[in-house]
Amino acid sequence: MPKIAIILSSTRTGRAGANVAQWVLRQATRRGDAEYELIDLAEVNLPQIDEPFPPAMGRYTHPYTQQWAATVASFDGFVIVTPEYNHSFPGVLKNALDRVYAEWNNKAVGLVSYGIDGGVRAVEALRPILGALQLADVSATVALNLRTDFADFGKTFTPGKHQGPALTTMLDQLLPWTEALAQARDAKAAAPA
Repeated sequence: MPKIAIILSSTRTGRAGANVAQWVLRQATRRGDAEYELIDLAEVNLPQIDEPFPPAMGRYTHPYTQQWAATVASFDGFVIVTPEYNHSFPGVLKNALDRVYAEWNNKAVGLVSYGIDGGVRAVEALRPILGALQLADVSATVALNLRTDFADFGKTFTPGKHQGPALTTMLDQLLPWTEALAQARDAKAAAPA
């Protein structure tokens, strides 16, 4: 069964994303088509990039980078839950993405965003970075609006009825890509050097 990490990328105190990530985890787990696990970047606690070599070299010297590389490598695909901050996504997510390289390659990713306008600019800012990491992002996304999918300006998560089907559509796209890319990784690993 494929392993999918749900990455919670907000680390703010009182963040709305914790409830969103739990909702994604509950909905995804009910499907029974993959093993889903939540990764909270607030708990991963990666410092700013301090490795002496570029991540593409794969020469990680610090234990926390080595641990992060092992964590990322252990998953077949990802769902990133991100807020929109200033028309982009949180710096902690950029740091987590940039810290390792090959461990992301040839895997699929789905995006769940939230913000005043559903976090759509965070998604658009993420897409070129995901491509540079050889992550295949699926086209369906979940865009949660702070005005309509939350009460008390983000304090209470109350997703609209259409959001469950939107998440289903995104996961329906994510799983076949995850499985296809796993086969591609296996074929590449089995090829003679």
